[in-house]
Amino acid sequence: MIQVNNLKKSFNGEEILKGITATFEKGKTNMIIGASGSGKSVFLKNMLGLFVPDDGEIVYDGVALNEMEIEEKSKLRTEMGMLFQHSALFDSLNVEENIMFPLRMFNRMRKKERREKANEILERVNLVNLNKKMPSEISGGQQKRVALARAIANNPRFLFCDEPNSGLDPKTATVIDNLIQEITHERNITTVIISHDMNSVMEIGETIVFLKDGKLAWKGTNNEIFKTDNEAVTDFVYSSNLFKKVRIAQNEGF
Repeated sequence: MIQVNNLKKSFNGEEILKGITATFEKGKTNMIIGASGSGKSVFLKNMLGLFVPDDGEIVYDGVALNEMEIEEKSKLRTEMGMLFQHSALFDSLNVEENIMFPLRMFNRMRKKERREKANEILERVNLVNLNKKMPSEISGGQQKRVALARAIANNPRFLFCDEPNSGLDPKTATVIDNLIQEITHERNITTVIISHDMNSVMEIGETIVFLKDGKLAWKGTNNEIFKTDNEAVTDFVYSSNLFKKVRIAQNEGF
């Protein structure tokens, strides 16, 4: 679980995060949504420890990040997995080598053990027999699955996903969504996802944090977002055809 308490962050005198308090639950897909400029990326970078908050705290399983010693922070980083928006695979490494990279960096496994682990994870993300392929030789959806496999290679307690469906067609995006949710449940990971894709929100948004102008404007689930009268939320999501259809169906009593 990650608890964020009264988080504030400013740059050059401009307050970007204005006292956000939120809880991201273990074993669930927790989503952060909001318009461009709402503070999502800055929020995520604070949780990752890339930025230092001006005020407030971020608590990982009961331990505040700002109270951790250097060794504790280093250990925490090894327990984080990151799925980047554009996959961020190493072009010069093949699929197997990409997945083995964090195992080599943060684990004392022998090379044979690393390869066995990589193959095990490849099977989990339904990418068998692609080990020796280069990233340029596989599709965007396959690249995303390789990136997810790399993110979970070290069995992280916390998984962060930045726009995991960016650039994917709707069918492939659904595959990635379901895979992230399944792995979250199987491994009891605290998963935090930044997304602008309302289909993803409806599909796997077990908890949703909606930011507007650096503040927490709403929180709830993918079921509750259909029913909310929060104007900021409805303004943000109403352009989604899926949202329109569900609202119409609810109003007609289906």
